[in-house]
Amino acid sequence: MKRIFYLCVIALTMGGVFYACSDNFLDRQPIGGLDEGTLSNQKGVDAVLIGAYSLLDGWGQGWGGGAVWTSAASNWVYGGICGGDANKGSDASDQPAINPIARYEGLADNEYFRGKWRACFDGVARSNSALKLLGKATDMSADAKKGVEAEARFLRGHYHFELKKTFNNIPYVDDKAVDFNIPNDRNVWPDIENDLKFAYDNLPTTQAQVGRVNKWAAGAMLAKAYMFQRKFAEAKALLDVVIAQGQTSGGKKYALQAKYSDNFVISGKNSSESVFAVQSSVNDGADGENGNYGDVLNFPYTGGPGECCGFYQPSQELVNSYRVNANGLPLLDGSYNTGANVVKNDQGIPSNSAFTPDAGSLDPRLDHSVGRRGIPYLDWGPHPGQGWIRDQAYAGPFSPKKNVFKRAEKGSGSTASGWAQGASANNVNLIRFADVLLMAAESEVEIGSLEKAREYVNQIRARAANPADFVKAADGSNAANYVIGLYNTAWTNKDVARNAVQFERKLELAMEGHRFYDLVRYGTADQALNAYITYESTLRAFMRGAKFTKGKSEYFPIPQSEIVNSSVGGKATLKQNPGY
Repeated sequence: MKRIFYLCVIALTMGGVFYACSDNFLDRQPIGGLDEGTLSNQKGVDAVLIGAYSLLDGWGQGWGGGAVWTSAASNWVYGGICGGDANKGSDASDQPAINPIARYEGLADNEYFRGKWRACFDGVARSNSALKLLGKATDMSADAKKGVEAEARFLRGHYHFELKKTFNNIPYVDDKAVDFNIPNDRNVWPDIENDLKFAYDNLPTTQAQVGRVNKWAAGAMLAKAYMFQRKFAEAKALLDVVIAQGQTSGGKKYALQAKYSDNFVISGKNSSESVFAVQSSVNDGADGENGNYGDVLNFPYTGGPGECCGFYQPSQELVNSYRVNANGLPLLDGSYNTGANVVKNDQGIPSNSAFTPDAGSLDPRLDHSVGRRGIPYLDWGPHPGQGWIRDQAYAGPFSPKKNVFKRAEKGSGSTASGWAQGASANNVNLIRFADVLLMAAESEVEIGSLEKAREYVNQIRARAANPADFVKAADGSNAANYVIGLYNTAWTNKDVARNAVQFERKLELAMEGHRFYDLVRYGTADQALNAYITYESTLRAFMRGAKFTKGKSEYFPIPQSEIVNSSVGGKATLKQNPGY
């Protein structure tokens, strides 16, 4: 969404003294005559609504409001690094604020937490501004108003959802709020559900403009909110409808793309698998700011795409997870981190020295998710290893690969100038249809049919087994020993089925910002992440002594600056999370 609308939105944003700025720019007079009278019409309402959409990428305040990567739509810091998908990357001195977050030691004054908080509550404020203007627009039909209300409430629900899963104890701010010093002392899940339910009930099955939310996207988001609360019956009922109706009724048809890799390239965006995505564009006069700027650090360090900056380097533990047995099934007993199962890497081997990649059996999704030495990195040629890594000893030998633009797209699908040249037209998928199927599988395990869960998981695995999608070497052969099979034996044990579904999410959605949040909602974050620390700290010195503390580390601290700004009469309205 274009940032040309930002000025009018900022001028009219009506919320969040405690989450906006300490000097409260909201009290200032609008600049340039942009007021409610100017925008209280269909065109103005839509402009403000687009401004609310624009915060989906996590950036609306410009550089003066903090770096966009603190609030990236992909959640690569919070969902990815904290979930064990990746190390921080680069070197210890670059973006040092991430180091304590990766060790579950982040404090309330960390700039990243404030960035996430501000960006999401700015999105809430813009959504509320659209709703307030809607009531004053006289040139819109009742049906048109209902549609806009549904979009704005979906966005408001989404932004609160992001805050809830990240900080847990948050205030809920609606369009009727007058006093914005709202305490964070109650459960806001019902409010989030109400917004998403209204959207689901009132949105059309299709939208004329790409990127606008439709009924099925709202249904999928509401189902995800149910999953976070372990309301599996409610989630299952809704997911059944989304899967069936989203494929058969009028509007956009949802299905898995034939190739897994097509979900992460510019040419594959807004496909049948894209249920809800952040829209990105470049070379449109916005200096790359409409591109996926939140992930602009997440490219090989030098010499390859993006020309910067070496962050978000996949962990060895994640890479090992793609080891498979003779039947092409994952090692669900956790033995992938032991002995010969550990995937070979080029740690300590210069790029000008010989290296042969791992010859063992691997799930083909590994090489669409991770850049590793000797394996083709899209159309950039084989990954050279150390030549693209800033500090192997600190961050490991791997590079991120999902959502990287192709060499053939440089300058057209990416920005053509600037310090990083990594902003691209690659969308960020917030919900893929694969995610929907796996949520459905999870709900089937908990309150439905284990065999239906197996069917859903096998759909995901059958797509991954498409040989046309295997990464190829220069001579046309498979770049590695790719083996992937289906679960051909009936699932009769609930614990076994649950483990298989949860591990499938790890493999399918790796490096997409879901892992930490998934582990927290499973209730296994302390076990899984302390095991991850134990293993990864044998390889990465900066992780030694780290610890995930049950009852604390599931959520991040409320930014201290926002607690201070919430003070009334010297007493803070916002309360800090337990343990901080």
